[in-house]
Amino acid sequence: MARINYPPTRAVDQIDDYHGTPVPDPYRWLEETDAPETAAWIAAQNDATFGYLAGIPAREALRARLTELWDYPRASAPVRRGSRYFQLRNTGLQNQAVLFVSAGPGAPGRALLDPNALAEDGTVSLSSWSVSEDGRWLAYAVSASGSDWLTWRVRDVDSGADLPDRLEWSKFSGATWGADSAGFYYARYAAPAAGENFSGVNYYQQLFYHRLGDEQARDTLVYHRPDQREWFFSPRVSEDGRYLVIHVGIGTDTRNRVFYQDLAAGGPIAELIGELEASYHFVGNDGAQLYFQTDLAAPRGRLIAIDAARPARDQWRTIIAEGADVLEGIAIVHEQLVAIYMHDAHHSIRRIGLDGRPLGEIALPTLGSVGLGGARRGDDELFYQFSSFLHPGTVLRYDFARDASEVVFAPALGFDTSGYETRQVFVESRDGTRVPMFLTHRRDLDLSGQNPTLLYGYGGFNISLTPAFSVSRLAWLERGGVYACANLRGGGEYGEEWHQAGSLDRKQNVFDDFIACAEWLIAERITSTPRLAIMGGSNGGLLVGACMTQRPDLFGACVSQVGVMDMLRFHRFTIGWAWVSDYGSADDPAQFATLHAYSPLHRLVPGTRYPATLITTADHDDRVLPGHSFKFAAALQAAQAGDAPALIRIQANAGHGAGTPTAFEIAEAADVWAFLVEALDME
Repeated sequence: MARINYPPTRAVDQIDDYHGTPVPDPYRWLEETDAPETAAWIAAQNDATFGYLAGIPAREALRARLTELWDYPRASAPVRRGSRYFQLRNTGLQNQAVLFVSAGPGAPGRALLDPNALAEDGTVSLSSWSVSEDGRWLAYAVSASGSDWLTWRVRDVDSGADLPDRLEWSKFSGATWGADSAGFYYARYAAPAAGENFSGVNYYQQLFYHRLGDEQARDTLVYHRPDQREWFFSPRVSEDGRYLVIHVGIGTDTRNRVFYQDLAAGGPIAELIGELEASYHFVGNDGAQLYFQTDLAAPRGRLIAIDAARPARDQWRTIIAEGADVLEGIAIVHEQLVAIYMHDAHHSIRRIGLDGRPLGEIALPTLGSVGLGGARRGDDELFYQFSSFLHPGTVLRYDFARDASEVVFAPALGFDTSGYETRQVFVESRDGTRVPMFLTHRRDLDLSGQNPTLLYGYGGFNISLTPAFSVSRLAWLERGGVYACANLRGGGEYGEEWHQAGSLDRKQNVFDDFIACAEWLIAERITSTPRLAIMGGSNGGLLVGACMTQRPDLFGACVSQVGVMDMLRFHRFTIGWAWVSDYGSADDPAQFATLHAYSPLHRLVPGTRYPATLITTADHDDRVLPGHSFKFAAALQAAQAGDAPALIRIQANAGHGAGTPTAFEIAEAADVWAFLVEALDME
C-alpha cells in the first residue's frame, strides 16, 4: 500500500525530569484540546483519515449492512415501583433509548422520557434515572455530547411534565429516594472556575439531599470531607427507609469504607466500616441487621451480616461463604437471596435462603451473561436480561411460585445465528497462568491459518468480560471473521486475586496474557499475523498500545479506542487520578519505572515498522482526555517506518462512549470494519 502523507505535527522542546530520568514530551501542546492550533490539527487529521477510509470499496456496503442489522427492537429488564413498570426501549435506529412506563411488563405503555427530543443529532443522552418509592416521581440525569457531567431533573410520572428542579455539576452519581418520596440523595462537585474546560481535575465530591421543589442552592449538604479530596460518595436508602448507607470509595480502588445514618432516629452519620481493606456492597437489611457482599478474607466474594447495634467484628456473621465461583452480585427478592455467580467468565443465577440455605438455580438458555432488573424484597417476580455473543438481549420473568421463567421480550434479529458457534478455550500465559478466551465464528471454520481474526481484551479495574451481544460484530462474522475475547488478568473473572495479578507492578501480566492469546490463535492455525487484529477501548486501548509497541511483529492491524496512552501524565486530567489504584503514579519513583517501561507513548521507537493502526477518540471525552490519543497518533506517525497506515479518527460532539447516538455508532463501526477489511486484505 502507498505511504500516507500525514499532516505535519509541530514538535516542541519539552523535557520533563522524572526522578533523574529526562523524558521528552514533544507533543505536549496537544493536551490543550480546546486550543485553536489543536482544532486545526484535529481537522487536518480527520481529513487524512476520512480520505483514506473513503477509498476503501467495502466501506459503504458495510455502512448499509450495519444499518440493516442495527434496525431491530431492544428493551431492558423492567423496574417496578408502586403499581408501575419502567423500561428502556429502542425501536431499532433511534439514537437514544426511550423510557416507557406501563401498567404491566408486557403492556405497551407510554413514552415517559424521550431523549431523542432533547437534541436533533441525538447527542443528549439519559445517563441515570431513579423512580421514587411510590412510583410518582422520576429523577433523571442527562449528559450532552458524551460528557460525564450530569444535569438532574425531576418529572411527574402522571403528567409527564418536569418540575422546575434543576441540579448541576453532578458526576459519577446516581440518585436514591427517601422512603417518603419527598426527595433524593445525590453527589456533585463544586462548579468549575470560570473559563475552566472539561479537562479540569475533579476533586472533593460532596453528598447532598434534594427536596422536591427546592432550588439547588437550598439542597442539604449531608456529608463531605474537606480533608479527603479523592473520596467518592455513593448513597443508598434501605428499602424500609430506615437507613442511609454511604459507600465511600477512593477513585477506582475496589476497596471502600461504609458510613451510615439511622434516618428513623435522626442520628448523625456514623462509621460502620472505617478501614480501607476490602470491598463492601450493601444488599439490604432486616431491621438493624445489615447485609453486605464483601471480598474481605474472600477474594471470590461472600455475604455477611453486621448488626448496626453491635458492629464489632467478632459479631459479624457469614451468611454465604466464599465458594469456588465468583459472587458477582446479589439482591433480596421474594424474601430470599438471588445471587449471580461467575464461573470461567460466564454467569449463573442461584436462589439462596436468608439463612444461607441453597434453594436452587434459575436455568439460563445457554452460556452467557445476566443483568437483573430493579427487583424488591416483596416482589413475587424477578426480571432479568440474558445475552451472549450470538444471543441478543432477551428479557425474562422468573415466577417464584411456579419456579419457572418465561420470555417477556425477545428481539426479532435480522440475522441467522444458527451457522455460528461460541466455544471457550484456555491459553497458557508466559508464566503458566491459565487464561480463558471465547471464540465465536462460523461452524465450518477452516483451520488454514488464513481466517481474519479480531482479538479483543480489557484487563483492568476488576471489570469482567462476560459473553455479550454486539450487533456491530455480526457484520464481521458474516464476512468470515473470527471474534476472540480474552479474559485477562486485571479483570474480575476470578475475583480480587485475579484483579490484583494485573495491577500496579504486575500490569505486564495483562500484556503477556494478551500476547499469549494472539500466539495461540496463530499456533492453532485459526489465523496468522497478516490476518490478526487486536482491539480494545479505554484501559483496553492502553492494552492495544502496549502490545503493539512491545510486539509490532505479531499483529496485522491494531484498533485503539479512547485509550490511556501517556502513563506518566494520566493522573493530571479529569478523573485520571482515580486510576492510580490500578496503575500507580509517575510521582512515585518505583512506580514511575514500571509505568515508563510500558507506557505506549514512550515505547514508540522511530524507524520501526508498526502494524496498520486506527486510533479512535472523541473531542468531548472528559474521562480519558483525547490528548492521550492525539499525542500517541502524532508520535506513531513520526515513528512509522513502514507503509502501513497510522490514522486517528476524532468524533465531534461525543465522549468516552456512554450515550453515543446510534447514528454515530454505525458510522464508527463501518469505518473500523472497513479499516480492518483493508488492513487484513479480506475478500
